[in-house]
Amino acid sequence: MITEKIFNDTETAFRLKSDSDLARAIFLFETIDRPLLVKLGIGLTKFSLRFRLPVEGIIRKTIFNQFCGGVTKEDCLPVIEQMHSKRVHSILDYSVEGNEKEEEFERAIEKKIEIVKFVAQRKEIPFAVFKPTGIGRFELWQKVSASASLSLEEEEEWQRVKNRVNRICEVAYNHKVKLLADAEQSWIQDAVDILIEEMMFKYNREEAIVFNTLQCYRWDRLQYLKDLHARAKDQGFVVGAKIVRGAYLEAENLRAKKMGYFSPICENKEATDVTFNGALTYCLENIQDIEVFIGSHNEMSNYIAMQLMDQLGIMKDDDRVWFAQLYGMSEHISYNLAEAGYNVAKLVPFGPVKEVVPYLIRRAEENTSVKGQTNRELSLLHEERKRRNGEIMKSNRESELVK
Repeated sequence: MITEKIFNDTETAFRLKSDSDLARAIFLFETIDRPLLVKLGIGLTKFSLRFRLPVEGIIRKTIFNQFCGGVTKEDCLPVIEQMHSKRVHSILDYSVEGNEKEEEFERAIEKKIEIVKFVAQRKEIPFAVFKPTGIGRFELWQKVSASASLSLEEEEEWQRVKNRVNRICEVAYNHKVKLLADAEQSWIQDAVDILIEEMMFKYNREEAIVFNTLQCYRWDRLQYLKDLHARAKDQGFVVGAKIVRGAYLEAENLRAKKMGYFSPICENKEATDVTFNGALTYCLENIQDIEVFIGSHNEMSNYIAMQLMDQLGIMKDDDRVWFAQLYGMSEHISYNLAEAGYNVAKLVPFGPVKEVVPYLIRRAEENTSVKGQTNRELSLLHEERKRRNGEIMKSNRESELVK
């Protein structure tokens, strides 16, 4: 039985952080805890970058270093190796967003394929990741999802998108690297689901190489998972399921209200938790057919996963089950899970500072909207600083006694 509350162990959680790292994290999470400051900071950052003011150094020393591993994949290696020394693996994510042109999509897929080949040589990096809208135009994904008629030019463009997706999946398969496809907004996700399922059918015949992402704040995702599982069993492929809560809450609800359709989003957080934990349970109960990547910063969901694995006789280090959190967040979950023997990975974004700013802004906004999580991060950081100060005082007292 899993009864010990391992996520309260701050010494294990923050042992890779220096005192200055700890102070920076406290400052950033205290700032994120104030929505008005976040809004002001985002506005100033956008203004400064637009007018080319010299703010890149400030960004790098603060929020960039907190949530990103470096500018290049080579920059990230010291961080990756340091985390791996504590059994925490990494997932490199080139987090440059906002492509619109065909040449940009071609450069993006070449970059992603380069990363797949790079991580194939690194035992510390078991996964690669790509974002569908990073290699194909958003509006095109939307039209295909809506089953709208495509022009001849759009048909050719869509074929190029499909070819890019197949290219990266084939490289991942040949190099035995597990590949995560990010989720998108609901109104373009249908096309993603169909295409990624085709890739699973092609490349997941013996094990999961290609993983689709299920955003469980959508109330239909548990049924989608069950239907996908049924098709997989019928057609003879393994499901790769990355389960998360979701990243586009406000945009989803605003669009549904504006266009007058029933929102695909669960009515509240409790309902989202039920869907996520239901998907988690379903995956673990069908582990012979489904490999699961549990992307969660929610302590209770991680405890539920641990408990279920224990009950179902799934070994902690079973390669079909992975836990994951974002770099710079939820260290108390990641490092304590790894210490306990589970498979754990951190998503490590990287890229040129200015080009990664859209990702960083989204990360700050998402943290602001999850009030309880930010408070929990802060309380644990303060607790660790208090513990360290206590250790120093104890050491000083012992030194005085020796004298």
